[in-house]
Amino acid sequence: MFPRYLFLWFLSCVPALAAADQQPTLNVYTHPSFASEWGPGPRIKEAFEQQCQCHLQFTVMDSAGDILQRLRLEGRSTRADVILGLDTATMETARQTGLLAPHTRSLINLALPIQWQDDHFVPFDWGYFAFVYDTEQLPEPPASLDDLINAPDDLKIIIQDPRTSTPGLGLLLWMHSVYGDQAPAKWQKLKGKILATTQSWSNGYFSLFMNGEAPLILSYSTSPAYHMAIDNTDRYQAAEFAEGHYLQVEVAALVASSQQPALGRAFLDFILTPDFQRHIPLKNVMYPAIDLGDELPAVFDRLISPSRTLFMAPADVDQQRRQLVNDWLDAMMR
Repeated sequence: MFPRYLFLWFLSCVPALAAADQQPTLNVYTHPSFASEWGPGPRIKEAFEQQCQCHLQFTVMDSAGDILQRLRLEGRSTRADVILGLDTATMETARQTGLLAPHTRSLINLALPIQWQDDHFVPFDWGYFAFVYDTEQLPEPPASLDDLINAPDDLKIIIQDPRTSTPGLGLLLWMHSVYGDQAPAKWQKLKGKILATTQSWSNGYFSLFMNGEAPLILSYSTSPAYHMAIDNTDRYQAAEFAEGHYLQVEVAALVASSQQPALGRAFLDFILTPDFQRHIPLKNVMYPAIDLGDELPAVFDRLISPSRTLFMAPADVDQQRRQLVNDWLDAMMR
């Protein structure tokens, strides 16, 4: 027979189990590098759940571009409460869907290289696009975009598709910021050096670049920080370009149809706290959106410091994005 004391113990646990099951769930749409086991997502989930008495669930899309596409397809029936992983090149397109709600949060603690005022988007990190190189394959990397474009075609690079990847789109904006109307002609000169154009950053970095398929990959100026701090190697470095580097700020936003708007706004507040931000430098391998002081890993002092910050306002990107992508496609097909 089932012992009576065990039966009474089980009955005593039922209210606690029911209460746990009744905890609200916050569903965050994000990309693989954030939610993966080696990314910041698991530790951020643990830290937020300790505060919120809730479940934090990450729904992972193939890339940052897929987050926006999924949101548009699902419309007001989406299960997302928060989207996290768009950036300054895609946020205006997301805003114009009408599917996002104002965050109503204070952004006073932000520490970015640009002034930030936006009613819908909360920054969670930032960085500069850069070409990361393998010093063992390429001891002397290009020192400028011009050097890269005019290099012999046997110098191979890996980039990302601007239609699906935020770094891929960032390179279009970088080229446009430097060359303006001459950018399509520059793309035609560059295309002979492109070994692969991958759907996402992670596809290219881990599957190709880290396996030695090419000595240069479009990535971030912060990427070497991970290798120096975690892999204990200086082998992979970012090439500093004389023309400057294009700035990316990654953002999060509340979905207007969320069933958990108060919890969603609490998560947006949480983003700008040390409990979230301390996981950004070596887990998302970007600069934190607030000043972490002594908590910023020392390897960040060894990264390149671009002489010029290149940046286009999100509204300008939205107006020019389609034409820039079409110009890129035309150059790649010729």
